[in-house]
Amino acid sequence: MSAIARISKAKVKVAQPSHTGHPAPGARTTSSIKSVLWAALGCVAMSAASLASAQVTTEAVPGEIIVKLKGSGKSLKSQAFLGKAVSEGGLAHKGSWAGLNMHHFKVNDARPVEAVIQQMQADPDVEYVEPNYILRRPDDTEDGEAMSMAEVRAAANSSSSVATSSFTQSNAPVQFPQAWEAASASGTTIVVAVVDTGVDYNHAVFADSGAMWVNSREIANNGVDDDGNGFVDDIRGWNFAYNSNNPMDDDGHGTHVAGIVLGATQNISAYPMSPARIRIMPLKFLDSNGMGTTSDAVKAIYYAVNNGAKVINNSWGGGGYSNSLVEALNYAYNNKVVLVAAAGNSANNNDQSPTYPASYPIPGLISVAATTDIDNLASFSNYGAKTVHVGAPGSGIYSTYPYNSYGRSSGTSMATPFVAGLSALILRENPNLTAYQVRELVFSGAVPVASLTSKTTTQSRMNAYNSVQAAKSAVASSSQPSSQASAQRAPAAEAQAAGCGLVKAMRSDFSGPGSGDGMKQLSFFGVLLLMLAPVLIAMRLRHRNSETYRRRFPRYQIASEVKLCVGDRELVGSVSSISMGGAQVNTDAWLDNGGVVAMVIKSPDGREEITVSGKVVWSEEKKRYGVAFQDADTSSLNSIARWTKSLMKAS
Repeated sequence: MSAIARISKAKVKVAQPSHTGHPAPGARTTSSIKSVLWAALGCVAMSAASLASAQVTTEAVPGEIIVKLKGSGKSLKSQAFLGKAVSEGGLAHKGSWAGLNMHHFKVNDARPVEAVIQQMQADPDVEYVEPNYILRRPDDTEDGEAMSMAEVRAAANSSSSVATSSFTQSNAPVQFPQAWEAASASGTTIVVAVVDTGVDYNHAVFADSGAMWVNSREIANNGVDDDGNGFVDDIRGWNFAYNSNNPMDDDGHGTHVAGIVLGATQNISAYPMSPARIRIMPLKFLDSNGMGTTSDAVKAIYYAVNNGAKVINNSWGGGGYSNSLVEALNYAYNNKVVLVAAAGNSANNNDQSPTYPASYPIPGLISVAATTDIDNLASFSNYGAKTVHVGAPGSGIYSTYPYNSYGRSSGTSMATPFVAGLSALILRENPNLTAYQVRELVFSGAVPVASLTSKTTTQSRMNAYNSVQAAKSAVASSSQPSSQASAQRAPAAEAQAAGCGLVKAMRSDFSGPGSGDGMKQLSFFGVLLLMLAPVLIAMRLRHRNSETYRRRFPRYQIASEVKLCVGDRELVGSVSSISMGGAQVNTDAWLDNGGVVAMVIKSPDGREEITVSGKVVWSEEKKRYGVAFQDADTSSLNSIARWTKSLMKAS
């Protein structure tokens, strides 16, 4: 795409822990063996904790982690954890996922992320903790020069073959036009979320067809979150990469993908445009360089589900096995949302080297390989007899580009939206189908092709007509298989990433002539180590962790009024819990993390009030805030002590 510059960004690697301190040469006494074993135990502890972080070459945002806590996010225990992590754990709270008790942090100091992960993972209140992985759009190939809208419309009016629609593949009968003719004249309008680099929603193809999703529950430009979904003025979706309500495409990838989704449901080269049968919900989480983060992808997926999308197109990938991303995708699947993901453009076998999210074993997820116009597997396409499901056209695909232009690109990014568009057509015919049923209809309607034998689970390339016809008579199910993808503290696929330099040193030190006695002693202590390692590791990590995250003050639930002074603003709110160290403040006003506020808090019975200043140390949905007291005077603390004492008696 000549009109849009793409700048490559340096990759940031998640460094693995380094280990030093090999035993002195020739030290083969029982005591030295014990020393080596205890040193090895420390290394094993580091390795076990690093399993939850990443593969050696996995990209992650420097200094950022995602933490899932056990239990409810509204519990006092969870709130106390957040306050402690920020006030004393050296972490900045960047955001939370409502109802999930999942939180996004940045490490404020120079500690390695792995050390922070190790420490937090040992906390009994933590379900899992992982890096904030970096995700990217695939490196798709652009084919030929872009065409302007004027050129396309002129070609369309002259019936020129230049204006070839995106569905046309000369020798690959995907049969989209036949599917349109077979489809019902009216049907449910299905929303397809394009989670990508954004969409040029001003493009004439989308504007003239009315294809763009509009949030009818939101009033434009009034600065108010009218529908209460946590996003202000989100009329046409959201930009998670830059946290704004403008999901405009600044890369081109998302616009091309969105055009293919629409092009799977109608001819996007025809003029005048026909009214769209579906709606495109643009959710931007990849920046102008085509790079994004797991935290933003998770936010986009939850937004899509909660705002009515029934199909989510994911033409991106990267990172390690992400627990938070698995949870988001499972959430979508459990809400009957079809997930379609690009298999990748590295010509790799995904069975051996998984590509995420395409390789997650979720029954409503379709992993798509790219095929050519003569039904060959594209040379760049990833494949996998167990993990890649179906092929779709992905070579020289014609679609929209920003600024009212058109062009061709090749990649699994182009193949994926064909299947997303087909899924929307299936649901339009039969909107009560589960995500699993839609996937099965895509599979059963696909046509076997030789190039996909032993390359995909279906060994077939999609066929729109077959699947749409089958959808007409399909009986919607009330249940679907459970997902096999689950959150795990130490993903098995990444176990090989952990390791310890001491293993090699021990093996070489106790081998060779004259080492028989040493090997017997090592064998004894090795067995003992294997038996006691899990307990010792847990004890060691928990002891280390307890000093940082131990709760100092009991916290009590109350219902009190509060007035807040922030700069020259005077705000009102409520306090729902309090301790000697801080309070949870609820207000519709926007408070900045790290900001200092002055508060006038009323006692639970309304008869007394105290004035105290505090620092905002965490926030959730920009409605609930944790405020740690700063320099509270003795009188205020005595008042809080009386309040909490009466609350103890009442309970």
